[in-house]
Amino acid sequence: MRHLNLHPDCLPGPISNITATIEETDEGCRAKFLLMGDINSIKLPDLTLPKRRDFLWKTTCFEIFWQKEGETAYKEFNISPSLEWACYEFETFRKNSKDGLASVAIDRSSKQSELEISCLISSPLSTPARVALNAIVEDLDSNIQFWALAFPPGKAEFHSDVCRQWRLEQRK
Repeated sequence: MRHLNLHPDCLPGPISNITATIEETDEGCRAKFLLMGDINSIKLPDLTLPKRRDFLWKTTCFEIFWQKEGETAYKEFNISPSLEWACYEFETFRKNSKDGLASVAIDRSSKQSELEISCLISSPLSTPARVALNAIVEDLDSNIQFWALAFPPGKAEFHSDVCRQWRLEQRK
């Protein structure tokens, strides 16, 4: 598990710590996010049937960016605590986005002080790769926090390759 950092422009909120992990699988990848803090003070979308949906990033959501080393193309996965998800493919930084091929299974468990989101993603993913693990957390007063392994200078920009601090080696 690696710790995510709160963006320096974000005010402290009900979540005090976020850790995340990811590993490649034969079908794609498996990831887990663990939020610690006052879970009852954040907006969590209602559970729904798992399905693809856009604009999940407008409230509490988790993101994975996957870029094969040496390439400009990358994939973005949005994972919602509602069990909804999205996958996008980009040719280069925020250019020529299209829906990506994926199937995502999400599991959500929570306690008063912890929220765990696990996901199993089936999608063609290549290694070695640079990966970003991010979180967007909205509190009950509509304040939004941005969390990532690293941020570029300035505003929170999850599409930046600076955020892709996790290197996954080619599987043997």
